[in-house]
Amino acid sequence: MTEQDCLRRFLFEQHGIRGVWVKLTDSWQAAKQHQQQPEIAINQLGQALACVSMLSTTVKFDGALIMQAQSGGAIKSLVAQATNERKIRGLVKCHEPVTGDSSTDLFGEGRLVLTIEAGNSKPYQGIVPLQGENLAAALQTYFEQSEQLKTRLWLFADEHHAAGLLLQELPSAEDLPNDWETIEVLANTVTSKEMFELDCQDLLYRLFNEEDVRLFDAENVAFECSCSRSKIEETLRAMGDEELHAILSEQEVIAVTCEFCSETYQFYDADVEALLAQD
Repeated sequence: MTEQDCLRRFLFEQHGIRGVWVKLTDSWQAAKQHQQQPEIAINQLGQALACVSMLSTTVKFDGALIMQAQSGGAIKSLVAQATNERKIRGLVKCHEPVTGDSSTDLFGEGRLVLTIEAGNSKPYQGIVPLQGENLAAALQTYFEQSEQLKTRLWLFADEHHAAGLLLQELPSAEDLPNDWETIEVLANTVTSKEMFELDCQDLLYRLFNEEDVRLFDAENVAFECSCSRSKIEETLRAMGDEELHAILSEQEVIAVTCEFCSETYQFYDADVEALLAQD
């Protein structure tokens, strides 16, 4: 059986280059079923989820890594999130109608925001213009400008799978022979068919059979939403007594639906009184 819903890290020890491979199947199906958007936009979400899954391995944190693409193109917003435990979720919203299929058509003028939320510490945030042929190109720009690390990503998504490959030079690799260009050229021959159908070890052998590659154990990736009734209560409480009662005067219940997982939380008059009384 082929590997799916997992990522694997690997290392070119002689060259000071690390890599990550990921393939999402059931987790991809679970994530996209809550997003009612055109296929081309949904596939962008798949690429983004594959991307944040891999990026979550490149930094040490206890929380969530969030990528947001905010644009003036056909895609209004795109959010993908991965936790340090490899739990993913995401959403995509589009302007109507969605026209064109190029990166310019889909995103237009915009920006890419990467945020790391770790426990009670202040979130780290990096912002770059949303430029290039695709999300992968925009992220490469981010790493070049913000981290000064050579980074390449290959991202793919279709109806059944979302997959990705990442290469990045190690920060402490100055004393090692740098064959970045050679490794990059070899990786650039990868195809979507290979990404969707081959296991990681088979793919790495196909791409880098003359290189010494150290492959680490698989890490499971799963769709899981972090929404909860208590988090919704905090949001409602922040709205204040007056606004909440104004809403209830017009409708019987305050219903809040999570955009990531479609879970709906309902708050009747007694529920609102109870959460306000907690103050």
